[in-house]
Amino acid sequence: MSHHIIGQSRHQSTLFPEAIDDFVTEDNPIRVIDVFVDQLDLLALGFEAVNAKLTGRTGYHPSTMLKLYIYGYLNRIQSSRRLEKESHRNVELMWLLERLRPDFKTIANFRKDNGKGIKNVCRKFVELCRQLNMFDESVFVIDGCKFKAVNNKSKNYTPSKVQFHIDRVEKSIEKYLSQMDAKDGDEKDIDTTVSSSKLAWLEARLIELKALDEEVNEHPDKQVSQTDPDARLMKTPHMERQVCYNVQNAVDTKHHLIVEHDVSMTVDRGQLTVVAAQVQKTLGKKDITIIADKGYFSRNDIKATQDLGMTANVPQTDTSGSAKKGIFNKSLFKYDKNKDIYTCPAGEELPHRRNVTEDGLEQKVYVNHIACRDCTIRAKCTTLLKEPRKMKRWVHEEVIDAMQQRLDDNPDTPVLRKQTVEHPFGTIKMWMGATHFLMRSKKNGSIEMSLNVLADNLKRMMTIMGTTGLMEAISK
Repeated sequence: MSHHIIGQSRHQSTLFPEAIDDFVTEDNPIRVIDVFVDQLDLLALGFEAVNAKLTGRTGYHPSTMLKLYIYGYLNRIQSSRRLEKESHRNVELMWLLERLRPDFKTIANFRKDNGKGIKNVCRKFVELCRQLNMFDESVFVIDGCKFKAVNNKSKNYTPSKVQFHIDRVEKSIEKYLSQMDAKDGDEKDIDTTVSSSKLAWLEARLIELKALDEEVNEHPDKQVSQTDPDARLMKTPHMERQVCYNVQNAVDTKHHLIVEHDVSMTVDRGQLTVVAAQVQKTLGKKDITIIADKGYFSRNDIKATQDLGMTANVPQTDTSGSAKKGIFNKSLFKYDKNKDIYTCPAGEELPHRRNVTEDGLEQKVYVNHIACRDCTIRAKCTTLLKEPRKMKRWVHEEVIDAMQQRLDDNPDTPVLRKQTVEHPFGTIKMWMGATHFLMRSKKNGSIEMSLNVLADNLKRMMTIMGTTGLMEAISK
């Protein structure tokens, strides 16, 4: 006799409950989705199909399709074809969609055509979190992460890559032409199996590559992605290169909720003020603290955040090549704020002489020609024989000094940054799978990311408040 649990016969008749609601428990997350979408003013959020036309084929209400997508992204089902299958066999979706079964094309078109509305729904949930006092500490971490686009690296071209292919094709053409010459000379010791069709293909390919070379060099970013034109070749954390988008997230340090996000086509530097200003707008408050890694360090950006009323904490890196040259690093020159002078390692004072503008920054130049000329350790200070060692200081450098002092006083800031922002990125990447974005173009990628952010925030709030508690808060 078996000691295992025995299942019922597949031929046994079963009487299902009369109401499909009996299959969905009271604390099921899909009830949160249902309550949240039902209380939204979808027309005001940008879903124009709410007021359907009286002519033509009857369509699905936007609330039905929105519920389907939120459920899909919350359960790692982003594909429209997979969502169609789930609507036929998933009891939870049968309950949520009231037994409706839209086809995959209808599902895909809803996501593509309602980007504005989907983004506004994501912002609406963040607004709900704000009303529930989830962001009362006003400390946020900004970071970027590379997400792969629908564009293989072999379909991305840079000037050097195109030139490599041109050289390769030209060498192949020369090889075929030399074989033809050998054939004409009846040289028996040379293989004369030449394919004229192959040569024609190579010549046509060369014309394509030269046209592509012109296109790449005329492009502002000096690269062309053929499958997804908006995607860019970027370095990933493991120093590899992938054709991707750089997704910017602003995450609060208390509950790890994503307050703001953006899909960009550039590196992190230059994005700090853009994302931080959007956080201010979303929360309706200026006095916030922003934490970011060294990839965001930009003097102009940090000054701009201060002018907007924010406090920025971004570590700076020493990009000086002094160590490689074997000379004194700038950090060994001490600045005296009261006297507005630098003191060099030899103890000599370098007064302020003039101002210059470099890379868009107005800088003060400090130099002491006489002291540098007669210095006994000059060889350790500069490699120039006629020019003295100069110190350059940005006119607003006190902003950077104050920020560095804050970072020195709070050594745990880098740890807080990593613990806060890496978790949402890791979760979303796991949900998206190995392919990451499913749609092409920056616009469509932004729609996908909005759905992912909404799902992540929704799941986080259910963890914090519980499904029942969140439903009560939404219903108020």
